[in-house]
Amino acid sequence: MAPASLTARFEQSVTANAFRSYLAEFISTFFYVFAVVGSGMSSRKLMPDAALSPANLVIDAIANAFALSTAVYIAWDISGGHVNPAVTFAKAVGGHISVPTALFYWVSQLIASVMACLVLRVTVVGMHVPTNAIAEEMTGFGASILEGVLTFVLVYTVYAAGDPRHGSLGPIGILAIGLIAGANVLAVGPFSGGSMNPACAFGSAAFAGTFKNQAVYWVGPLIGAAVAGLIYDNVVFPSQAPDSIRRVAEGVGV
Repeated sequence: MAPASLTARFEQSVTANAFRSYLAEFISTFFYVFAVVGSGMSSRKLMPDAALSPANLVIDAIANAFALSTAVYIAWDISGGHVNPAVTFAKAVGGHISVPTALFYWVSQLIASVMACLVLRVTVVGMHVPTNAIAEEMTGFGASILEGVLTFVLVYTVYAAGDPRHGSLGPIGILAIGLIAGANVLAVGPFSGGSMNPACAFGSAAFAGTFKNQAVYWVGPLIGAAVAGLIYDNVVFPSQAPDSIRRVAEGVGV
């Protein structure tokens, strides 16, 4: 029975509609990584000491907010607008998508990130692709916790904004997802980089030639994303919520 079920799930992951979803994830992730990493390169071009400048932090936050909002919007109706392996992982853990589909999403997202960094590296001659770095005051464990907390907040916002029980995803929901990403970068960017996205960290590290501390940008975000999804689906807003919770959620006095 289990092998048959696994085969059926795999077959559902290789349909024409499924491949449209993978292409949508590739395009949206490419755009996001290109904008975020490119903004970092631009700020370093204009400000040689950008790493020490507060303006660079603001630029990174704005780029994250605008790019993520747009990337989610253009892919939402096709693939769900994950744009992030951590979001995909949370959806797979929560049973919203199958494991084979999640793996194909990951492949699309990682390839898109590498391709975006490749385009930047080839076209912008003489500049290195910036990578996320951990501050001297931080340990790898501490940075991983920070990235996990940031991703928890981001994924929780994604779940809340896209919950069909609250109506269709509108401009406010899209904006909320982007704004929380920008706020997270402002909060801890100088300490852990504020990545929240394993694909983005992977792509830039591939062209930097070093995967040092790469586990920080995978372990923390994946755990944080999974916990966020499970808490939202099973604790805060379960599918079969008690009547008292439904009344509170609908604004009815108890």
